[in-house]
Amino acid sequence: MREFLFINDLAEAAIFLSENYFEKTPINIGSGHEISIKDLAFLIAQVVGYDGLIDFDIQKPDGMKRKALNSEKINKLGWKPSIELEFGIETTYRWFLDNPEKIRY
Repeated sequence: MREFLFINDLAEAAIFLSENYFEKTPINIGSGHEISIKDLAFLIAQVVGYDGLIDFDIQKPDGMKRKALNSEKINKLGWKPSIELEFGIETTYRWFLDNPEKIRY
């Protein structure tokens, strides 16, 4: 399971914290939503219109089972992300399609 946060939400959270958080301790900024890598792969395929085979190599190690943040502290301050994962993927994909000259490999 992994947690993703759209860059615009991260920027908004940084501004929010600069105005509302004055402690010296770190604070997590997360979406609060987890998705499996398998479900993420199928979501990306749906967004980009890929209908081919997605093959997972089950012989490889899984890595950490979960990588999620505890964002309770920032949520209690009144900040929550506004961009859903699917919309973020769609937005990013459209940007890549519309800006091929800006993509460096």
